[in-house]
Amino acid sequence: MTTLQGSYPYQAPIDAYGNGGFRFADMSHKGSLLCLPSGILAWSVAAAPDALTPADFAAVLADAATIDVLLFGTGVTHVMPGRKVRAAFAEAGVGIEPMTTGSAARTYNILLGERRKVAAALIAVE
Repeated sequence: MTTLQGSYPYQAPIDAYGNGGFRFADMSHKGSLLCLPSGILAWSVAAAPDALTPADFAAVLADAATIDVLLFGTGVTHVMPGRKVRAAFAEAGVGIEPMTTGSAARTYNILLGERRKVAAALIAVE
């Protein structure tokens, strides 16, 4: 199994999560992820989920034309994103659905299998 070194150029289901990272496409990654139609990216988030800003989601917003909904995995607890983040997604025409990271990963896999225009921002959990 290889380790993600920044990005993977395809969408892929999440095979496992926990221990501070994720497994997908025969690779592992320690840390958080952005799963976009353009590929999977390492996501460096330092703030609490409710303290993130639109800048933290710049890669997602840049792909807004190819995304209907962003599943926001907020860790082990459900946390609503801040008002500015919600407004940025509304302006971009992308729905944002906050939920625990486990729920977001499972829902992402289902919607990906249905070939929906889905993305996920997944905060790593232990």
